[in-house]
Amino acid sequence: MLMAEALIIVDYTNDFVADNGALTAGKPAQAIAARITALAEEFSARGDFVYLPTDIHVAGDPYHPETKLFPPHNQEHTWGREFYGPLAGWVAAHSGDAKVTAFPKRRYSSFAGTPLDQWLRERRITSVHIVGVCTDICVLHTAIDAYNLGYDITIHSDACATFNPAGSEFALNHFQSVLGATVI
Repeated sequence: MLMAEALIIVDYTNDFVADNGALTAGKPAQAIAARITALAEEFSARGDFVYLPTDIHVAGDPYHPETKLFPPHNQEHTWGREFYGPLAGWVAAHSGDAKVTAFPKRRYSSFAGTPLDQWLRERRITSVHIVGVCTDICVLHTAIDAYNLGYDITIHSDACATFNPAGSEFALNHFQSVLGATVI
């Protein structure tokens, strides 16, 4: 029996990608839009799962550690939290597809405080492919948790972006040399 795989598209929203996003990675993040959407379509077409964990914040939340670190971003019910570019249309077109799941996350990792690990285990998924933004923040923390939970990890470097080229270089090296991930 073939095991299903999952594509995890981390935080690909207007606030992180659009020119006028509140915490944008800008042109590098915009340049991966077509690749992310193509991967989503590829995974969906072969019957695999696509998960879209998406940062969610409340303005001025004194209890959330990011409030002190970053400007307000990805606030609930805002344009900034909507998916960016062609991914928005792809997600809308797959509304109701049981194998495409968007869900909120409140920490860098897509696993922290979410049902992602449970969903993957219920579906007998042992291999995850991770893409999105930011390579050295939320993608990195998601990959670390995936490693700690025992998943095989593939990072698509042509579908990841961040604010800081040095951070990206560090993360891509860390995925391979410390987490044993396959970096494509």
